[in-house]
Amino acid sequence: MIKKYLVERRSWIGLFLCLHLLFLFVAYLDPRIPFSSILYIVFLSFIVTIIFFIIRYHKEATFYKQIQDLDDAYDMSELQRTDQPFEQIIYETLMQKMKHYKRDVDHYQIELEQEKDDILSWIHEIKTPLTTMKLMIERIEDHTLKKQLMVEWLRIDLLLDQQLHQKRISSIENDLYIESLELQPLVNKEIKHIQSWCMQKGIGFDLSFDITEVISDGKWLSFILRQLLSNAVKYSCESDIHIRSYTCNHQTKIDIIDSGRGIDPKDLSRIFDKGFTSTVDERGMASTGMGLYLARMVSETLLTQLDVQSERHVGTTFTLTFPNENELTSLRGM
Repeated sequence: MIKKYLVERRSWIGLFLCLHLLFLFVAYLDPRIPFSSILYIVFLSFIVTIIFFIIRYHKEATFYKQIQDLDDAYDMSELQRTDQPFEQIIYETLMQKMKHYKRDVDHYQIELEQEKDDILSWIHEIKTPLTTMKLMIERIEDHTLKKQLMVEWLRIDLLLDQQLHQKRISSIENDLYIESLELQPLVNKEIKHIQSWCMQKGIGFDLSFDITEVISDGKWLSFILRQLLSNAVKYSCESDIHIRSYTCNHQTKIDIIDSGRGIDPKDLSRIFDKGFTSTVDERGMASTGMGLYLARMVSETLLTQLDVQSERHVGTTFTLTFPNENELTSLRGM
């Protein structure tokens, strides 16, 4: 702050120095003026000038230091009014701008919440005709057509489910219920949900549960598993997906292993980025780039680590590492 103050007042400092040098130069040229007396006066003036700048620094810098030290950039309540005319202009301008800014933010926040509520309402409403459509598809006698329609229905259902959770994720802390969960029924439910898709692609499942229980939120953990399983099915064909639970370093882990196309090495570090889709051209594998992004966001909220290992044309392994029970204390209080 001192350096910035001196830079700001460099013109005044230059003026004082020029005046003092002028006095000394005149005394040097005019022998009638005692040079030693002028030098003494300049010395005293220099001391007074330094004291003046020190006093003015503490008086002027206080206001700007308050602005610099504000904890919340959008809260000016801690900023004290000053009696300096130029600082009053800055203070009043900032207060006026913040007043308009907060009003606009509140307005846009209400609009966003309304839009979010409308989308959630629409998703819940569209679920009803989707359920009816599923019942109608199940009555079709042509098995080939029935399987194809069920797969397309499932894709729509998964996209709506993804959109539903995307809108809810901003308030996930208010929607958590941490409890002990039976792992196998949870996984079986998600497998059953995508069963028609798996049958069409000739995909089976190999389950191995050394650990049968985990502590987490059932609804959001199901969402993570759903995204990982649908991702594994999407990029696999006529192979088994292995799901296993085990303990490593006193932590429970779940592996979801597929033998699909794998992930290109240059994409591996970016697959959890929002909106990222593969740089490899794969026909018939359109992606929104949101599933894994949302899975990572939810897993971080649940204090669950989500990792991936993959080799091109060999397969991909997603690993969920659950926290210890004492690490979930903060989540239990939500």
